Amino acid sequence: MPATIFLNATVITMDPARRIIEDGAVRVVDDRIAAVGASAEMRPEPGDRVIDCRGKLVIPGLIDAHGHAGHCLIRGIAADTSPLWMKIVTPTYWHHTTREFWQAEGMVSGLERLRAGVTTGVSIISSMPRSDDPEFAVGHARAYDQLGLREIICTGPAGLPWPRDVTRWETGTPVRRSITFAEMMEGAEAAIQTLDGSGNGRIKVYLTPFTIVPSIDPSNISTPDQAVRLTQDDRDHARAVRELARKYGIRLHSDAFAGHIRLAFQDKENALLGPDIHLQHCWGISPAEIDILAQTGTSVTHAPPGRNTPVIEMMARGINVAVTTDGTAPNRFFDLLQTARLFQSVQHVLRGHDRYYFPPGKVLEMITIDAARALGMEHQIGSLEAGKKADLAVIDMRAPHMTPDWQPVHRLIAQGVGSDVETVMVDGRIIMQDRRITQVDEVEAIAEGNREARALVTRAGLERHLHEPGWGQLYRTFEEPVSLPELQ
Repeated sequence: MPATIFLNATVITMDPARRIIEDGAVRVVDDRIAAVGASAEMRPEPGDRVIDCRGKLVIPGLIDAHGHAGHCLIRGIAADTSPLWMKIVTPTYWHHTTREFWQAEGMVSGLERLRAGVTTGVSIISSMPRSDDPEFAVGHARAYDQLGLREIICTGPAGLPWPRDVTRWETGTPVRRSITFAEMMEGAEAAIQTLDGSGNGRIKVYLTPFTIVPSIDPSNISTPDQAVRLTQDDRDHARAVRELARKYGIRLHSDAFAGHIRLAFQDKENALLGPDIHLQHCWGISPAEIDILAQTGTSVTHAPPGRNTPVIEMMARGINVAVTTDGTAPNRFFDLLQTARLFQSVQHVLRGHDRYYFPPGKVLEMITIDAARALGMEHQIGSLEAGKKADLAVIDMRAPHMTPDWQPVHRLIAQGVGSDVETVMVDGRIIMQDRRITQVDEVEAIAEGNREARALVTRAGLERHLHEPGWGQLYRTFEEPVSLPELQ
């Protein structure tokens, strides 16, 4: 079978030996890496496609283990009113989004990730998972499939209270109804049945409740006097999630904050903890909760700057921690290289400007092989090794900010940005070459994304949450109180 050979590159393998091969090559056959080694050893055969990577890096495709579907088309909305942001955008997702919105957003978010060398992206349907209409997840995943990316669609039950009001727009006019917890689970199951394993295995579904303990604050630290014991709703929620995950053999993803982990562990049989789940955030968790994560083998994902997340303390206990974008709203992006650099800088500041913490090699691990491990996919992706899936990115080092070209991992983490990514391969297929998207009309996809974003603003009356930039202000002020949406 003809191969594709990336020749004359500096290959950063991320394999167990963490080899960096100068004048290296990667041979790809079908959807797998066939060989990684020196260019001199990789002799092309008749029919092989050879890509000259002189002056370039070849790295594993980057892995963003936590982000949000929907956010790319609401960026900037309520960005200037941080305490109210969730109260504004969550009702927008639940009452004003259409199926067309979700597919258009999938295309825009997929394009942004692809252009930054992210080959696998986790996408939670909205800020708080909305699973009542499985077509939201289907449309989003369809866009990633068209682009040729890997996507993990995360869908599941929203937090308390149940039932919750939603608005559907299938007929073109709004129809409001209440959905129960059972209906949320039914919608999540329908998405699993339709999507998991689709796209030649590139599309997966992880069951994603909003948090692992729904009775306490879903977005902030709960102190010990607030997080005292599990309620019956908490227990029923965990049992139902565990049963559905076991039924289909799928993994879990959720958020957790101080108090959640300690409470969840009270029900050891059904606790949403363990090697089949990764938890985002973990702000302010206690030493006892760190011990629980280590004991259960739970992975953690962290988006900088974070709030009092004990990253070093967790990693010192052997807990696998990956860096994620948490993209893209209100002011984030899917450029995982820039996010990793932000993570490194924040940790240096938090540790008294001690720059010995988190050398570039460790940071690169946290967006490649460690992220793959958090997803339970370390045997498939995250490094360039024979037998693994052929997911990789080619990065042009022939730029002023990437010069000199020695210490390539240092250059990548200290100076690299997503726009340095030149070519991307996923599953053995080139889906961006020389910065050109090969599978879709990018111009039309972006135009459609803008149309859907503007239609959402009109439907939801969000114009008042698009503010001027604060010219001449040292500290932002407002002339009128900021009002919340009527539907909540």
